[in-house]
Amino acid sequence: MSRMESELPQLGQWKNVDELAEIQEKQIPWILDRAARSPFYRSRLCSDVPSSVAEFDELPITEKQDLKDNYPFGMLAVPRRELATYHESSGTAGQPTPSYYTAQDWEDLAERYARKWIGISSEDTFLVRTPYALMITGHLAQAGGRLHGATVVPGDNRSSAMPYSRVVRVLHDLDVSLTWSMPTETLLWAAAARANGYAPDRDFPGLRALFVGGEPLTPARRARISEVWGVPVIEEYGSTETGSLAGECPAGALHLWADRVLFEVLDPSTGRIERAGSGQLVVTPLFREAMPLLRYNLEDDVEISYRDCACGWNLPTVRVLGRAAFGHRVGDTEVTQHRLEELVFGLPAEREVWFWRAKADPDRLRVEIEVGPQHRDAACAELAAAIERELGVECDVRGVDSGTLIPTESLTRIHDVVKPRNLFGAGEDWTKALLYY
Repeated sequence: MSRMESELPQLGQWKNVDELAEIQEKQIPWILDRAARSPFYRSRLCSDVPSSVAEFDELPITEKQDLKDNYPFGMLAVPRRELATYHESSGTAGQPTPSYYTAQDWEDLAERYARKWIGISSEDTFLVRTPYALMITGHLAQAGGRLHGATVVPGDNRSSAMPYSRVVRVLHDLDVSLTWSMPTETLLWAAAARANGYAPDRDFPGLRALFVGGEPLTPARRARISEVWGVPVIEEYGSTETGSLAGECPAGALHLWADRVLFEVLDPSTGRIERAGSGQLVVTPLFREAMPLLRYNLEDDVEISYRDCACGWNLPTVRVLGRAAFGHRVGDTEVTQHRLEELVFGLPAEREVWFWRAKADPDRLRVEIEVGPQHRDAACAELAAAIERELGVECDVRGVDSGTLIPTESLTRIHDVVKPRNLFGAGEDWTKALLYY
């Protein structure tokens, strides 16, 4: 059987949810057949390979531990010579979580990532500020940018060769028009820009959008980032194991790429699986060659709905809450980062509170915010009142000077990019032999 019965689906090729379901159902027999070629699924499915949607609905969940237990190539469904790239999840702790793709898989990956409503073109200079390492994120953005002819600037954020001062210089001097990073990065750039004498919303006229992903983003923080830079903030959601899973439409909704991936929601308390609702996100990439995944549980808490959207894409919308909502108890209340972030960035913009941290003690929430002396008393009082009103917990909010949570030196320093050395002069420190960081 060939990789697919038709070309990869494109936005606009279906008019409603029923036609979208037909695209999914047409591809399910192919992906089931492909999965049966991997040692893991061959063992799980035995000789009875399902071929219909009804049989698919009876399949068990594939867990992250299954990928770890079958490291490195127990999930492989093609000969090794056909692989283009190998990756491991950034969330790997202890056992590696492997993921791999063929060149044809990368066609699907790049297209999904590049579905940005603002567009990517050969006129763009695209700064990619995520890791170029075993995780997929930097490589994914580079492939999506090059697919549409953009000039890609590989600004890895795990390298000492790319400090924040250099990011600011590149953004300014190269007239960067698009960026890809975690949301937090964009506020660090803004702080670094100010520390280096630039105004984020004035001195980067080429910038037209910030693409962000990799961490949950509340509407309040998103609005603040957009205000600071004066450009749209466009959200993306995905994983190393799957590539891009959702992107933002012109109407501001985050849509799942359900023409390329089958999405379900698992209620972990009952084991019930539905196509919409709240629970853990379960995915089945429908065009994956190298490493098919059937009902793979990403363990991210989401809310999926099929409500109408003004964009006309006819795709389900998703609200991503993060891994198990990431909360801690304070008294009788579960305090989540998502809820707390909404309150922090709900402070008036003129308070200029960008950076914060909190500690959930058993009976009290402690919060620190970076805020200027002229706004400190007001900002602390406003945030404390909001926390007690909205969360119902006792709290202490303390304002600290700029540079306390994010050291100013980290925003302004310039690293030397050096190569290993073995030979040193009489007055040189030879304890640095071979070190190049």
